[in-house]
Amino acid sequence: MAKLQSWCTIIILFFIWPQNIVMVRSDDVQYEHKVELVDDLRPMSTRDGCLRFAGGSSFKVALFADLHFGEDAWTDWGPKQDLNSVKVMSTVLDDERPDFVVYLGDVITANNLPIHNASLYWDQAISPTRARNIPWASLFGNHDDAPFEWPIDWFSSSRIPQILCPSTNAFGGDECSFKGTTRLELLKNEIRRNVLSYTGFGPQNLWPSVSNYFLTVVSPKSDDTSPVMFMYFLDSGGGSYPEVISTIQSEWFHNKSQEVNPDSSIPEIVFWHIPSKAYKKVSKKVAARQSRCVGSMFDEPVATQVAEMGMMKLLKERPSVKAIFVGHNHGLDWCCPYEKMWLCFARHTGYGGYGTWARGARILEVTDEPFSLKSWIRMENGSLHSEVVLSN
Repeated sequence: MAKLQSWCTIIILFFIWPQNIVMVRSDDVQYEHKVELVDDLRPMSTRDGCLRFAGGSSFKVALFADLHFGEDAWTDWGPKQDLNSVKVMSTVLDDERPDFVVYLGDVITANNLPIHNASLYWDQAISPTRARNIPWASLFGNHDDAPFEWPIDWFSSSRIPQILCPSTNAFGGDECSFKGTTRLELLKNEIRRNVLSYTGFGPQNLWPSVSNYFLTVVSPKSDDTSPVMFMYFLDSGGGSYPEVISTIQSEWFHNKSQEVNPDSSIPEIVFWHIPSKAYKKVSKKVAARQSRCVGSMFDEPVATQVAEMGMMKLLKERPSVKAIFVGHNHGLDWCCPYEKMWLCFARHTGYGGYGTWARGARILEVTDEPFSLKSWIRMENGSLHSEVVLSN
């Protein structure tokens, strides 16, 4: 276990989950998943953890992107979309039975939530995964802590509608509030109340970005604690600050990757929400049909971060980086080769947010000896498409 300590440090937190919250979700389906948690118990404010896939076959990850829980929360339409989103996630989880889930940003539409603490809706979004006893990690998108936007029809002749705010002490209040819920509050509530959450805080000097951390997938061999793959999670901004991965975040990634994988011998994948400008460069080749992209939706222009501040340069220089995964664009689900890596979109999972495209989720499958990273899209109707090998 000593060999593992440089990579894996987690803390197990035990809380009594409040019983008076009514969750918006379909019937819970329980099953025992394959992941074992490899623990070095040491008090920490963050959770840098390790995951082992048992059984020696594969390690499977489901990506849920752009759920947008709480959108139009004061209408009949909004809660119905949240229920539809739960159904999508439940179908994917039951069909794929993943070992791990990544919530890839825009978990909620905070700019539509006039309540004291948006964690109520965040909790609804993670409930299908938690109900199936699957560990997960999350990161932030541009809507997760966006300021409340007053609907203009509230000021029409039909008068301001009655706002029914949830009455519960579980999330710190029972009154309407338009101040919004910060990234830090959302993350604290998720981690404190969920022992299966592997979400982590970034170092304080990375503020205002919050969800910056890494996780390690270790060997499927029970007597081997060697890392098979590193997964990095980065906060690409939006909401309360500009849509960018900052220079200091890039430096953090450089220092951390050099620390845990100095010779780039272990494969790495990276997650954030808003595409970098490299995605737009690739999309031009897509339009000119000059790229070996794999996907089914090429239906809108790439909406990128406002600036590049060194992150893509670092990734291009690391031969161990196999793929980057983003959300944000609901009408794109492609994977395209770029330099020595792949740039991939997830699939729009939630019924909140813009667009009427069919919903689904991107699935990743990792195998060891030899290492291979494969991906495909699982749709709400159960169908599969766009399978691609990202590394072998």
